[in-house]
Amino acid sequence: MANELDEMNPVTLDEGNDMKVIAKQLEVKIGIGSKIFDVIWWLLPPIIGGVVWSILKVKAKNYFQQLQQKLQHDASQIDNYLEQRVQILKNCARLVDKAIELDQNTFTKIAELRSGRGASGGAEADAARNEIASELERISRNVNIAFENYPDLRAHQELADAMQQNSYLQREITAAREVYNDTVNTWNREIFHWPTRQIVAAKEGYTTRIPFIADAETKQAARDVFF
Repeated sequence: MANELDEMNPVTLDEGNDMKVIAKQLEVKIGIGSKIFDVIWWLLPPIIGGVVWSILKVKAKNYFQQLQQKLQHDASQIDNYLEQRVQILKNCARLVDKAIELDQNTFTKIAELRSGRGASGGAEADAARNEIASELERISRNVNIAFENYPDLRAHQELADAMQQNSYLQREITAAREVYNDTVNTWNREIFHWPTRQIVAAKEGYTTRIPFIADAETKQAARDVFF
């Protein structure tokens, strides 16, 4: 049998390929075969049929509920780091004494996410969280520019400490996003796990979730020449 990926006769893409996250939620659906499979259980003797099948579906639903709580926890971790980073950047801006205005909407969105706006999950909360992160990236770049343009500021120990904390928080945010994306990947995989979980997911109206997406400005900055 031939290999699907043949290293001896490779088809290469020399020009490269820019990977992008497709921001689309896929609905879980089941076909007629799965519907028949669901009904057949109830035609079996009660002890080994409908009762067992009901227990399996309840377990599957409980599993999804627990997984959604983990998604909420992982998302909340990102929100916490974002909020800490806002405070650090405010301190940096105050120390630099530059006219760097923080968009009030940034704080409003963070407050909304903390107070429950993101509690329902889904694309809306993820988009809001990504928007906040993008705004913080722009603010951080402005502070860094000021920090680099004024060498005397580097001797300011308090500012140097704040910039170090900012860098640390960015690494923590990146790590928290990776954990969140892992949980999203688990969710997206399990809702299509046939038969029990997919059937339950379809009945509950579950959809896939969209992982973290870096904004266009950040992607462009990553391509810039730094040296």
